[in-house]
This record gives sequence, C-alpha cells and structure tokens, in this order.
Amino acid sequence: MAYSYEYPRPALTVDCVVFGLDEGELEVLLIRRGIEPFANRWALPGGFVRLDETLEAAARRELEEETGLSKVFLEQLFTFDAIDRDPRERVVTVAHYALVKLSDHKVRAATDAADAAWFAISDLPELAFDHAQIFEIALERLRGKVRYQPLGFELLPRKFTLTQLQRMYEVILDRALDKRNFRKKILGMELLVELDEVQKDVAHRAARLYKFDDRRYRKLVKQGFSFEI
Repeated sequence: MAYSYEYPRPALTVDCVVFGLDEGELEVLLIRRGIEPFANRWALPGGFVRLDETLEAAARRELEEETGLSKVFLEQLFTFDAIDRDPRERVVTVAHYALVKLSDHKVRAATDAADAAWFAISDLPELAFDHAQIFEIALERLRGKVRYQPLGFELLPRKFTLTQLQRMYEVILDRALDKRNFRKKILGMELLVELDEVQKDVAHRAARLYKFDDRRYRKLVKQGFSFEI
C-alpha cells in the first residue's frame, strides 16, 4: 500500500569540499555555476539527491558529473540546515569532504557547471550559498583528523620524500614542524617503506623515496596502535 505524507518535505542535496595538494600548497576544487541562482559564481560541487540513491552515492555521482573526479577518498562531514540557505526552496545539504592526488585526476566541468578549477585555500573567491561556511568546517575537520589518522597520504603521490611528507603536514596544520623531531616520530611508527629509489629530474640532490604501508597500519590499528603527529 502506498503512503502519502501530510507535511511538506525539504529538498535534500550534497556538497563536496575537495582538497588537493599542489607543490606544497593546499587547494580546493570549485565549480563555476552555469545556472541560477548564483550563476557564474564559484561554488562547491554538489547537487540534489535522487530518490534511489544514498548520500554517498549522490556525492560521488555529483563529483563525477560536475568535475570528472571518481574513486576518491570521501567522508561525510556535517549537515547544514539554515532555513534560508537556498533562495529557491527549503534545502538541507549533507556536506562531504574528499582528498585527491592531483596527479591521478584530470578535472573537467560538466552538467550544470560552466567551469571547474583548483584554488589555493588562502585565495578563494566569494562562494555561492553558504559554501564558505562549509569550506571552513571541512578545513577544520581535516586539520583535526590528519593528526590522528593517516589521511594526509591520500594527498601525496604514491612515492614521496620525507620533505614532501613534512611539508604536507605543515601546510594543512598551518605551522612549522621541527625537521628532526618529525622524522624521528614518523619513522619510529614503522609505517613507511623505504624504497630503493630516489627523486628524478630535480635540480637539488635527489632525496630517497618512501611509500605508506597501509596493510601494516590496518594490522597495527587492530592491536591498539594510535597514530599521532
């Protein structure tokens, strides 16, 4: 038997804060809206949830449709439900944040996005809707979790130097880290695999390359291991 609801229901959307790391600079992916409201304004990628999909499925679909990104780290962030956050109608959005390796993904605008581009978090344009607030909360969440979970490795190439690793943490946490103490701590966790490879095509002395041992990390977590930077 079909049921009808007596009360009107708000529309449901998803919005995604996508972070990437480019030459030591933390960036966020934005789309230029091709339709009203806020036509030609920059915004976070996102859109309306379909009746036959979960929130995560909707977020991944919108990311791929509007930016071309797929198979990325994605995590639910927060629900934003201000009454007047969308001038069209009553809209509740469930925000997510994503982390991507820039070298693995090519960005392209599609569907109702007129353009898609990366912006340094220190130089963001004015954003549509309440997307500036969503971005700030996503950045705060990233800064909190990256210290206690190895999320930052999602931003680095598969093979990286210790300098690149330290720089990634410094950029996200927005503070300098002591080189000696950082290396002692990160190597002491025994989560990095030292490779028999060095950097190529660099002007300075080539540094040793490492990779993150995800299998060992998951094994250690089951034994009560606590990751902390």
